[in-house]
Amino acid sequence: MAAFAYSHGLVWAVESQQVTCCHSLKDWLDTILSFGAGYSDALFLAAADRADDLREIDAIVRAFAASAELLKETVLQGEAFAKATREIWQLTLPGVTYPVAVGHAAHLRGLPLDLTLTMFLQAFLSNLATAGIRLVPLGQTEAQSLIKALTPLCMEVADKAQAGSLADLSSTAFMGDIA
Repeated sequence: MAAFAYSHGLVWAVESQQVTCCHSLKDWLDTILSFGAGYSDALFLAAADRADDLREIDAIVRAFAASAELLKETVLQGEAFAKATREIWQLTLPGVTYPVAVGHAAHLRGLPLDLTLTMFLQAFLSNLATAGIRLVPLGQTEAQSLIKALTPLCMEVADKAQAGSLADLSSTAFMGDIA
């Protein structure tokens, strides 16, 4: 089976038959969005958008990573985002993790936090659903229907993160963290 970087355990979930169809993939993604990296990254993004000093938030993101692989993922994605942002928008971002970089860039560009959070979570969901197309496997229509079905959840999680703070951090998406 092909491996996908940044799958939040989806490769393992398919290989171990935790995810076998569109329905079980929807459950997996719902959990990751609501109780795992989707929600925690949204909280980190919102905190970075509001922060004067990113160092403490970035340190918390790094400490909160459930594994070395997830830490590497968020650092590498942060670096790639900073590079693209520098080349496209001429914004220089510090070397920070992905949700901190996105939150800080949105703040610098004056983007609305609610829209930034929603689009961030939508991209997160779309990336994992796309991996599911090949891994489960799913058809394009099934995957797009799955994204449509979970889009309201992205908006709910975005609203919750915007109203929340880092004091609300938790992760109960244990299988995703273990995977």
